[in-house]
Amino acid sequence: MEGENKLAVKKIKISFNSPVILGFSLFSLVALLLAMATGGGTNDLFFSVYRAPLTDPLTWVRFFGHVLGHAGWQHFIGNIMLILVIGPLLEEKYGSGEVLFVILITALVTGLLNFVLFPQVQLLGASGVAFAMILLSSFVSVKEGEIPLTFLLVAVIYIGGEVIDGIFIRDSVSNLSHIAGGAVGAVLGVGLCGRKLK
Repeated sequence: MEGENKLAVKKIKISFNSPVILGFSLFSLVALLLAMATGGGTNDLFFSVYRAPLTDPLTWVRFFGHVLGHAGWQHFIGNIMLILVIGPLLEEKYGSGEVLFVILITALVTGLLNFVLFPQVQLLGASGVAFAMILLSSFVSVKEGEIPLTFLLVAVIYIGGEVIDGIFIRDSVSNLSHIAGGAVGAVLGVGLCGRKLK
């Protein structure tokens, strides 16, 4: 029969494989669209860190919300593409809760550092989160009693590059945010791997 001779075609479905990373990316996109619609007003209000009174509740929102804000499409795409490539692998390895924790801690650490050390600089963007994930990803295949060579290479190339850029290049890139994000990723990578190996 004609129906029996045809190959069975499997249905392909799209899976929601990484809820934290996909959610983070979607919220970042919404934040960008809101900023574009308000001429940057929502970035100033919710999605960037700068010196403001600690008695203002929005100051505390901005300590976390600044990682969702971006200055434009290029800034957004540069950060989110990296997070979309690395993030799902980390979420599969460590779990959604752990990845959300990495994002929140990175946001808080980079936000507080900027608030204290650079009071006149407005910080926004997910590059600190991206750097945390880059360093954290080098721990994915770690074994007890070993330091992955990939971690050392990533640390030297990315963090070393940021230190050099921070000393010699004056631009609008927050090298401290990248370094702090990488440090958070490294510290949490050691902690998460230690727990997985027990």
